[in-house]
This record gives sequence, C-alpha cells and structure tokens, in this order.
Amino acid sequence: MRKPRGIRSGDRVAVVAPASPFDRDVFDRGIVELQDLGYEPVFDDRVFERDRYLAGSVTQRAESLVAAWVDPAVAGIFAARGGYGSAQLLPLLKSAAIGLSEKPFVGCSDLTALLVFLTSNYQTVGFHGPMLVNLADGEHGYDRQSLVGSVSLREPLGELAPDGVQVLRSGEAHGLLLGGTLTQLLASLSTPFAFSPPDGYVLLLDDVGEHPYRVDRMLTQLVQSGLLRRASGLVCAEFPGCDDSAGYDARDVIARALVGFEGPVLFGFPTGHTAGPVWTLPLGVAVTVQTDPTPRLVIEEGSVR
Repeated sequence: MRKPRGIRSGDRVAVVAPASPFDRDVFDRGIVELQDLGYEPVFDDRVFERDRYLAGSVTQRAESLVAAWVDPAVAGIFAARGGYGSAQLLPLLKSAAIGLSEKPFVGCSDLTALLVFLTSNYQTVGFHGPMLVNLADGEHGYDRQSLVGSVSLREPLGELAPDGVQVLRSGEAHGLLLGGTLTQLLASLSTPFAFSPPDGYVLLLDDVGEHPYRVDRMLTQLVQSGLLRRASGLVCAEFPGCDDSAGYDARDVIARALVGFEGPVLFGFPTGHTAGPVWTLPLGVAVTVQTDPTPRLVIEEGSVR
C-alpha cells in the first residue's frame, strides 16, 4: 500500500462535498477547528451547491474532488459530511490524476465508497475518520490525537483501547485494516469499484440506523460473498440506532451471525458513527487485534510518509 505524505502544520487542506449538503453554520465551525489544528482550510463556492439531497451535480462534485486531489498546493482532503452520493462520482474520477496524487483523504459513512476506491483500486492508504460535521463539535465530535497521529505523524499510532469496546470472540489476528460502512461495502460488489481485500485482512465494519433484520441481511450477504472468510479478525463500530422495539440490536445480530468465525471480534469501537468523539483509523496499514488482557487494536505501522 502506498502511503500519502503527512499533513504538516501550516499546510493547506481542501474541504470537499462528495455526498450530501450540510448546514452552513456547522461547516463554518468545522473550518475553525481545522484552523485550530494548524491547517489552512481551502474550498471553492461549489461546495455549497445543492441538487435535491446532493451537494451539487455528479459532474460538479467529481470535478471539485479531482481538482483538490491534483492541486500541488493542497496537502490533504477532508469531506464536509456523508449522507449519500459518493459512489456516483467513481466513474467520473480521472484515474491517472487520482493514482498519482497521494495525499490523505479523511472521511467515513457514505465516504466509504471513496475509501474503498483508494484502498482497493489504487492501493493507497485512506483514513476512516471525522468529517467537518464532526470537527464542528470540537473535542466532543472527534478524537484529536488519533486524527493528528494518523494524518501527520510517521510513527505508528500504536495501541488503541477506547473505553466501552467489548469482546464478542476472543483471539488475536494480524493483517491490513480495511473496510468501513457495511452498507457501502456491500453496495460496491459486482461493480468495477468493488471492495476486494486480500486474504488475512482485518475487517472494519460500521453503520447507523439500520433495523436488526437489515443488519442480519447484510451480514448474510457478507458471509455468502466470501469477504468474511478472507478476514482474520473483525473490528465493529458502535452501530448506533440499529435496534428495535423487541430489544434486539446490532451487537446481538453480529454475535449470532458470526458463529463459526474463528478470528477475534471486537464491538463498540468509536469510529465512524458513534455517540462520542470519532476516532480516526488508517485503512491499508498493518494492525493487530487483541482481546487479552483487554480489547484493543494495535496500529503496527505509520500511515503517512
């Protein structure tokens, strides 16, 4: 996996909107937080476009993203928010420009489509982390240490053991961390931009607001597609809002669906959709999942150069 150059203090970072529109006040507060991190955020007025539930037309959103990726004055890219629409851009992205321009891209949720595009199609490290809507809430919206450590420091993040992470299956596993929002991973299958991890990888799964039966359906597809069979371990996020009136929730569904899976399974890692600060995880780097004596994810290598 190719590693992008790290973002340094004073570097310009582009803010793009590949998916849904956003509240302007939230956007402005996110911009201030990027400045507090020591970065110089830049954007053009196209980021404020609206087309129904999208942040502008497909062409406009793709052009804005490519412009940021190829601009030599831009050191990194942050997404404004998720929602819907990122996958629409994939056929329009200029592959040569994207492949040659290695800079950190940070996002989650619907941006999983772009993270898969980077990690699976272009073998480049991506960052499953906060968007501007998270940065806008400061320390309540994102974990600063894991963000800066991922996109700016050459040293590995090391051991990550947030409070509340549970062990659904004990063990230890080592491999490249890959994945993102479950809905987006499965939506990519049978397309030219499919999630296609190597054998032995560690799978990251996240989602929000899905009924337990829908989580069950997606996990069934994950198993039948063979993607789970390739994984050595599994790190699940918190899956907020994935419960029903009968008392079932995503944790129950995941525990039942993974009977027979031999690797370790963690649940409740605070990345992506989470009730608290969003932790940043680099995708495409070597990690170790451990459950003893405490559940933790160890980032074994640096994610930038």
